[in-house]
Amino acid sequence: MLVVFDVDGTLLDSQHGIVAAMTEAYESHGLDAPAREHVVSIVGLSVPEAVARLSAGFDDHPLEAIGAAFRASFMRARQAEPHADPLYPGARETLEALAARPGVTLALATGNSRRGVERFLDTFELRGLIAASRTADDAPSKPHPAMIRQLCDELGFSPEATVMIGDTTFDMLMARDAGARAIGVGWGYHPADRLHAAGAEAVLSRFDELVAALGLPEPAEAA
Repeated sequence: MLVVFDVDGTLLDSQHGIVAAMTEAYESHGLDAPAREHVVSIVGLSVPEAVARLSAGFDDHPLEAIGAAFRASFMRARQAEPHADPLYPGARETLEALAARPGVTLALATGNSRRGVERFLDTFELRGLIAASRTADDAPSKPHPAMIRQLCDELGFSPEATVMIGDTTFDMLMARDAGARAIGVGWGYHPADRLHAAGAEAVLSRFDELVAALGLPEPAEAA
C-alpha cells in the first residue's frame, strides 16, 4: 500500500506562518491583506493558483510579484525559526509506525515548493520515513491528479493500492481523479462535510485512527 500525505494542515500546523507571510506579501505591495479565513481556504494549492484565487476580481493585483513576496517571507520565517510551525500531535509516531510495516510505503504530495519540502524533511528528520515526494515544482497544482500518478509510477503502485491523506478538498479531489482512495483529517483547514462531499471515505479526528481507516490490522501486543 502506498500512503501519500499532504504536508501543510495534515502533518504540519503551518496556518499561522502561511497567514503571516501572505499578509506581508499583500501589504508590501500596498494592498489590503486577504482575511485569514480566505487564506486558510487556499492552503494546499500551488502559490500561483492560491494568489490567483485570493486576488480574484482585482485585475490590478500583480499576481506574480505577490507570489514571489509570499515565498520570500515564508522562507525567511522558516529559516529564522525552523520549528515555529510544529508537527500535529501523533504525526511523527504515525509516520514511524506505518513506515515500519511490511508492504507500506510513504510519500508526500504537497502544494509547497521543492525547497520547502526538503527543508521540512530535514527540520523534522523524516527522510528515512518518506520514499518520495511531489511538490508544486514537480507537477500541476492540486486538485490535478498528476502528483499521485507520478508517485504511483515512481514507486510501483497502482492507484487502487494508493491512499491520499489530506485536510482539504483539493487532496480529496486529486485522489478521486487519480483513482486512489481518500481519507481526510479533521484538524486541518477544510471542514469534514466538505471533505466527505469531495470524496473522503472517512475523516479522522486523531492520528491514531489512521491504521483502522486504512484497513490495516492493529499491531500485535508485545509478549
